[in-house]
Amino acid sequence: MSTPYAKLPAWADYGLIPLINLSVAFIVAGFVVLLVGENPFRAAVILVEGAFGKGTGIAFTLFYATTFIFTGLSVAMAAHCGLFNIGTEGQAYIAGLGIAIVCLSFDSVLPWWLTFPLAIVASAAVGALWALIPAYLQARRGSHIVITTIMFNFIAASIMVYLLVGPLKPAASQAPQTRNFLAGAELPKLNWVIELFGAKIRSAPLNISFLLALLMAFLVWLLIWRTKLGYEMRTYGHSPKAARYAGISETRIIITAMMISGALAGMMALNPVMGDQHNVAIDFVSGAGFVGIAVALMGRLHPVGIVLAAILFGMLYQGGAELAFEMPAISRDMIVIIQGLVILFAGALEHMFRPYIQALFASFNPRSVGMEAVKGKGA
Repeated sequence: MSTPYAKLPAWADYGLIPLINLSVAFIVAGFVVLLVGENPFRAAVILVEGAFGKGTGIAFTLFYATTFIFTGLSVAMAAHCGLFNIGTEGQAYIAGLGIAIVCLSFDSVLPWWLTFPLAIVASAAVGALWALIPAYLQARRGSHIVITTIMFNFIAASIMVYLLVGPLKPAASQAPQTRNFLAGAELPKLNWVIELFGAKIRSAPLNISFLLALLMAFLVWLLIWRTKLGYEMRTYGHSPKAARYAGISETRIIITAMMISGALAGMMALNPVMGDQHNVAIDFVSGAGFVGIAVALMGRLHPVGIVLAAILFGMLYQGGAELAFEMPAISRDMIVIIQGLVILFAGALEHMFRPYIQALFASFNPRSVGMEAVKGKGA
């Protein structure tokens, strides 16, 4: 007979456990830094100061976080429906095609505040359509969504490489990218907001797509927990049999969830394409789709948690770059190891410490143990 545990309060479930997992990840990372002959405490200080110590660092951290908010929301949207969308990377990549069509067509005739809404619609539409095919194969043919979305990542990459070295590349250019966009397709920066608090920013790509990411986080929360569609998604994700018994269309709910997930992934492309490099280049996604999986898991599939986890990974990216510069013994590969440890303990080993914490809470709340034991006998 298994040992009954107390039900954790929300602050422990959503705050304490992630904090413990994150702390263990950084402790293990500290030993890795120690092995290469550097001071882990000094490395931690450089990491944090590089991300939040100066205005430029804060701006870069939020710029990276913007990308991870979109991809994390994309993964979470599908996960609430019981679907593991590994194709966020490809959906974001192919969405660059929609943005390129809009920006190359209208950057010389429309101001940014008219081009931007068109690009939002185009990126979301292309991302959603790219997610539609795996969703249909899952719903109507039983093809596993993990396998099909992984395959579609490679297909998207191949299509974009073909377009960027061929039809979309300017004739006089050798670089595999579109021409640079004109002012009508360049998003305004948000650096001035940070400068209001006295920080100085030399140059950073933080732009208004950060506000769009926060808006999408709020809308995802609204959809998942305040609408009938969101309830149907969560019901199907919790128990497909119960959902079918309740009359929820399996095909409709899978396709809808995946298309919304693809649309969120597609909007991620707005941040680097229109907000930073002002063109569509090969591999502009740079693995952000896969980082979004870790962000969603660490954020417990909740928009607030996803925003916080995205900022954490933004800190690791920006602070890690400063760390590699200040401590030459810590290479960029070492930073990837630290990021991997965070993913390992906050995602894959998320339940490692949960039983011990539940047992600890049970010792302070015997009544909850009795209730859990009664439930166990009833089952």
